[in-house]
Amino acid sequence: MTILSMVMTIMLAFPSCSNSDGASKSSVADNTAVKNVEFVADSAMAFLKAQCDLGPRVPGTSAHAACAKLITSRLTACCDTVQIHAVPVTTFDGEKLTANNIMGRINPGASTRILLLAHWDCRPWADKDSDPALQRQPVMGANDAASGAAILLELARIMGCNKPEIGVDLLFVDAEDWGDYDNEDSWALGTQAWARDYHSLLGMDYAPIFGILLDMVGAHGARFAPEYFSTQNAASVVKLVWDTAREAGYGAYFVSTAGGAVTDDHVVVNNAGIPCIDIIDMRGEGFFDGWHTTHDTLDAIDAATLKAVGQTLSRLIYNF
Repeated sequence: MTILSMVMTIMLAFPSCSNSDGASKSSVADNTAVKNVEFVADSAMAFLKAQCDLGPRVPGTSAHAACAKLITSRLTACCDTVQIHAVPVTTFDGEKLTANNIMGRINPGASTRILLLAHWDCRPWADKDSDPALQRQPVMGANDAASGAAILLELARIMGCNKPEIGVDLLFVDAEDWGDYDNEDSWALGTQAWARDYHSLLGMDYAPIFGILLDMVGAHGARFAPEYFSTQNAASVVKLVWDTAREAGYGAYFVSTAGGAVTDDHVVVNNAGIPCIDIIDMRGEGFFDGWHTTHDTLDAIDAATLKAVGQTLSRLIYNF
């Protein structure tokens, strides 16, 4: 099966717009009307599985190329406009790659807009695997890549069915995970390139007022604590998201205990002048058990975690 036919086959299995999951009104404790648009976890799981079915989406591979087509096709079906930001990058170990940042824009003419982003590429090596024989294998990236991308794709689907009042930019950043642990600047290469160019890509009058990064947002037992750089640079956004999660009934996932500091795509976005936070599953001194191992597969994923994050963001979007 060719790459294109694989993408077309997967597309047939994806849910389309359905008004059965449309907007409804409910009330919260202060009797303020809240618009609820359902984030469908099964749909997000389908998007996640479709990415993994292609194989590890390591830049320069056929699986990576197929995933780019998959994401672009879905965004084209749901968003008002789609931008492909293809830029050459050089990795810390000298590989020359093309990073493909893909953005779907909802209400591109709206001056009030937010940025949601996630990386979609996979790490080339499972260098944290406990089995040395597997440490040169690529990472499948079910949680560390596909989970964030899947949530963005489901949000694109529901916004295509139920247009929000604000503008939303859904940014899939590339070449994030090909980095050296001892060199912070070697990570998030696609985001670094996007941050340099975003004024020309979006226009000065239509830049996001804030951003939310999704990273490792699908694992069993996930807990999301306010990350240090997020709190330092965008405390009001942290409060907005965590309050929204609690109001939506997901306070057990979005805990109030302060989290650690993570150098991630959001740091690059903050440095570019857009306040940005990171929703990321941190556990003690590290991340979920399968991080950068061959165990980051579909077995690591819990649809309930996808629901908690996705429904929180849906509630935020439609009530902002």
